Amino acid sequence: MTDASLAEPAAPQEAKPSPPADAFIVVPVRSTVLFPEIVMPITIGRPASIAAAQQAVREQRQIVVVLQRDPAVVEPKAGDLHEIGVVANVLRYIAASENEHHLVCQGVQRFRISELVDGWPFLVARGVHLPEPSDAGPEVEARFLNLRRLALEILEFIPQAPAGLRETVAGVTRAGALADMAAAYMDATSAEKQQILETTGLIDRLDKTTALMSNRLQVLRLSHELGAQTHAALSERQRRAMLREQLATIQRELGEDEGGGAEIAEVTEAIAKAGMPDEVEAQARKELRRLQRTPESAAEYGMIRAYLDWLTELPWAKPEPAAIDIGEARRILDEDHYGLEKIKTRILEYLAVRKLAPEGKAPILCFVGPPGVGKTSLGQSIARAMGRKFVRVSLGGVHDEAEIRGHRRTYIGALPGNIIQAIRKVGARDCVMMLDEIDKMGSGIHGDPSAAMLEVLDPEQNSTFRDNYLAVPFDLSRVVFIATANMLDTVPGPLRDRLEIISLSGYTAGEKLQIAKRYLVRRQLEANGLRPEQVDIDDAALVRTIEAYTREAGVRGLEREIGRAFRNAAMQIAEGKTAHVRIGEADVETVLGPPRFESEVAMRTAVPGVATGLAWTPVGGDILFIEAAKTPGGGKLILTGQLGEVMRESVQAALSLVKTEAAGLGLTPSDFDKIDIHVHVPAGATPKDGPSAGVAMFVALTSLMTGRTVRSDTAMTGEISLRGLVLPVGGIKEKVVAAAAAGITRVMLPARNRRDFDDIPAETRGKLEFIWLERVDDAITAALAAA
Repeated sequence: MTDASLAEPAAPQEAKPSPPADAFIVVPVRSTVLFPEIVMPITIGRPASIAAAQQAVREQRQIVVVLQRDPAVVEPKAGDLHEIGVVANVLRYIAASENEHHLVCQGVQRFRISELVDGWPFLVARGVHLPEPSDAGPEVEARFLNLRRLALEILEFIPQAPAGLRETVAGVTRAGALADMAAAYMDATSAEKQQILETTGLIDRLDKTTALMSNRLQVLRLSHELGAQTHAALSERQRRAMLREQLATIQRELGEDEGGGAEIAEVTEAIAKAGMPDEVEAQARKELRRLQRTPESAAEYGMIRAYLDWLTELPWAKPEPAAIDIGEARRILDEDHYGLEKIKTRILEYLAVRKLAPEGKAPILCFVGPPGVGKTSLGQSIARAMGRKFVRVSLGGVHDEAEIRGHRRTYIGALPGNIIQAIRKVGARDCVMMLDEIDKMGSGIHGDPSAAMLEVLDPEQNSTFRDNYLAVPFDLSRVVFIATANMLDTVPGPLRDRLEIISLSGYTAGEKLQIAKRYLVRRQLEANGLRPEQVDIDDAALVRTIEAYTREAGVRGLEREIGRAFRNAAMQIAEGKTAHVRIGEADVETVLGPPRFESEVAMRTAVPGVATGLAWTPVGGDILFIEAAKTPGGGKLILTGQLGEVMRESVQAALSLVKTEAAGLGLTPSDFDKIDIHVHVPAGATPKDGPSAGVAMFVALTSLMTGRTVRSDTAMTGEISLRGLVLPVGGIKEKVVAAAAAGITRVMLPARNRRDFDDIPAETRGKLEFIWLERVDDAITAALAAA
């Protein structure tokens, strides 16, 4: 079943017991008949149906969609349902309102219900799948060709038929599938469709569908003939309407209309001043002539006028190249951001290239890092340094291609895409455009917006970017695009290939202290209406706040805690209790409450079988505890803690490696045969995956089997192979910074990650002892206490 986690209802229900594996959750419907291989929306509103759908989505199970015999029955029983329904996958679940939910289902196979199973708040049934008969034989072939001819002929009479349906029908090669498709889309009653669904014999099903289609075709032919006769009767009226329109046009030309001539003159002047390219100006004047011929009372008049407003208000003229002062740019970056020396150097290199080659095709920078590390503010600093206007386009949650390329003008309420809207808003063609949260775009039924971004971000193509609404090319080559993302895993490969990735890792405690003193304190004083002479907060209080009240890669949480402290001070000053408040280390707990974070490394590693690993998350590094226990049993391996597939494989590889090294560890194969090993990774509600916990898994299992505890001051990371090699992993800087913040003094890293050593902040390197691992034997020697 398709993962429907993004479409869970807003208020999840309490989890119900799972129905048996050999039974299906049943969703009864009043008037809808679903066929195999057909995707169809279904609306549900009864509590039992909603509970059934939510249980199926929660467990990612298939459902059986079956038609009621009487639509008026509110709580159907066995006798109220047809025997044959369809097993379906739930592609999407949408909670539109409290009493109206929507399912998008895809039929899979016919299903005959044999019995209903009691004990659940919704219908659960057992039954048998009805296989689809083969398509062999000349009789089937003849009926299949006749049915396809009827279907294609009917589509000729239905102008509003979905795009591509004709090609889909022509491309169907199986007779049963064509009969089901024709019945599903046919304008027939539910009873007629159910009769076709219950017809398992292929020839009989084709005959019944053909009979219904033939009747429908006759109706459509008669309707078409009547429409042609009506059209002939209306031709005289249309001629008169055209004459009236021409008369109105003549009046406007003579200046006899009220206000229309002034409006046309205004638009004409705007077109002349816009500085459009020849092709665009020709299109604008063509639309202007249409506007002149259209009555003001017509709906099309407003659409044409809106389109011309967009064309005339966009900055078409080629901008003058602005001078870039590298020294001033350096000063601005240092003023706005503390640390990030490598990032600043790369930005200055980027600006230097833009200064020397302003017409060149510059790379698209993409800042990747956890929330709160300053990605968006770096884009604003680049705009200041270049002397250009800044505009931000939020891409988080965008799932419609039209939000990038715009809607075609044939749609009511059509608008250009977000890119053109941002250009119009900022009023400059050479602006700095921040494409925020580019990793949060998702494809939907209306196309893939990340595919539309390919043209926007390709220097070879974006000089002729064509928005669907404008329908004329617009030059984006002068726009400086800067993207931001929290992680690259969700960015499609072709889009990532157009970006130059610049990674921003988390800040150390020392960097957070400097950022707080230089920026956050001043900003929160202003936000809370305080002056510097009214409130002081000393360095020790800031350090205490950093260590005990925040655990993050960025500084947003730290700024919120500083704001809480200042609001407490503002209350004292506003009440007249004091004129000056000083916040020291001793006052932090009084103002912010008990500490939220404390070091528990020593307590968690006091027994054999517990190792401290290092993990990377989208919001920075973190400590990861691996716990192993053994119980009498038969050699089973039990894994808990929401481990992903790769992490599960790492545990299995670690156990195999421990067995391989058994002799060197003083163990025998029989030591493993009479026990069950349970490996658990706490924080069980948080999904975890990846191979980098392999070393920690191996050390925890070795500690468990040998009875030697793991040193409480040591944390480790690295992937292992069955040969005992320690392989390199990513996120070294974030993991090491997290280890230092958690009170770890020794870290064990893969020897092949020495190349990442220079990326670790000097402040963090000074606090830690580094042990470089070539093989797992090195990990055992360094991590386990003496026997």
